[in-house]
Amino acid sequence: MKNKEFLFLGTNIEKLSIFYGMFLILWGLTISYLSESNSMTSYIPSFLGIPVLIFSFLAFNYPNKKKLFMHITATFVLIIFLGGLDILRGLSDLFSNFWADLSKLMLLLTGLSMTILNIKSFIFARKVREES
Repeated sequence: MKNKEFLFLGTNIEKLSIFYGMFLILWGLTISYLSESNSMTSYIPSFLGIPVLIFSFLAFNYPNKKKLFMHITATFVLIIFLGGLDILRGLSDLFSNFWADLSKLMLLLTGLSMTILNIKSFIFARKVREES
């Protein structure tokens, strides 16, 4: 195996997760502003993005604890995906609450994508470790 690190589009999983955490925080703030929402639930993507950002940043800065921090990050990402599944409850009147359903769809799709990337990264790391 040539690479010692899993890369997606030339970026390692820690940096991708940092970008994802920042994206979630900005999404929650932007959607809350655009929808003029007074509800704290519109900030759920931001609340979930904070630990993703923090633990990804810690994994990036403390490579000796990378495994621990990225597993914590992956747990939050899985929770994000599972939270996005809530969109299935309202399939009969999808987008009746446009901003909320748009956020749920975003959580579902991005959470699934990042969960898959995390799993691929963990598998890659295990293969590299076994070959060493």
